[in-house]
Amino acid sequence: MEQQTQIELEAAAFRRLVAHLAERTDVQNIDLMNLAGFCRNCLSKWYMAAAEEKGIAIDYDQARETIYGMPYDEWKKKYQTGPKI
Repeated sequence: MEQQTQIELEAAAFRRLVAHLAERTDVQNIDLMNLAGFCRNCLSKWYMAAAEEKGIAIDYDQARETIYGMPYDEWKKKYQTGPKI
């Protein structure tokens, strides 16, 4: 497989994962951490790190907005269940 094709497939899979998590607002980050060992915040940090590797400056809030599809505080108010810490 050509490297560009692999990159495009990986990017498509990443976009689908982000879209899936956006659809599954019932799944809390703590559930993801307990079952999979990562959560939306982890994806945000990985996204930010990848940008930094490319010399692109984005902050954690911008990265989280990309993953959550909205500002993090808004997502928490709408979808986070349990104690709001």
